[in-house]
Order: sequence, then C-alpha cells, then structure tokens
Amino acid sequence: MPTDVFSALANPVRRKLLDCLRDGPRAVNDLAGEFELSRPAISEHLQVLRQARLVREEPRGRQRYYHLEADPLAEVRQWLHPFEHYWRARLHALRDVLDEENP
Repeated sequence: MPTDVFSALANPVRRKLLDCLRDGPRAVNDLAGEFELSRPAISEHLQVLRQARLVREEPRGRQRYYHLEADPLAEVRQWLHPFEHYWRARLHALRDVLDEENP
C-alpha cells in the first residue's frame, strides 16, 4: 500500500535519510551509520520512503543501495506554493523593520 509523500516526510528520520541521499546512492549499512538507530529501524523508514516513491532500491550483490527519487516532492512544492506570498510579505516586513533601525 503506497504511503503519501506528506506522511513519509512527517518523520525527521526519514527527512534526514532523504538529505543523506541528495549526493547520490548509498548502501543501507552506510545510511544506518548516520543514525543512533538499529539497521532494522532504518530499513523500516526506508520502506516507508520506498512506498511513497521517494527512494528506489537497487540490489548490488549482498548490499542494497538507495537512490533519491525527488519527483514526488513536486506535490509538496505545489502545496507550499500558495504560502510563498505569506513568507515574502513577512520577509519584507522584517527588512522594513531592520531598515528603520539601521538607516
């Protein structure tokens, strides 16, 4: 059963796993070394990411390598897009305050 992207990203461990994969594929044992969690726990998180289609698994001999699949993140970007106006307005307001304090 596929997991939706938002549910997969809700967990900080899974977000860090995606960060670890930004520079290229990595073996599951290598990824597990980045955390104070057991390898089975990391494998469970990778399973959720795989179900959300955010990573893909590649067997290489006895190792499993994981690759980032960023296309599903477009759904997140699309959802966040309407909030950009809010962020820009807040940053402009901050700039105005800072400009007033430092003429």
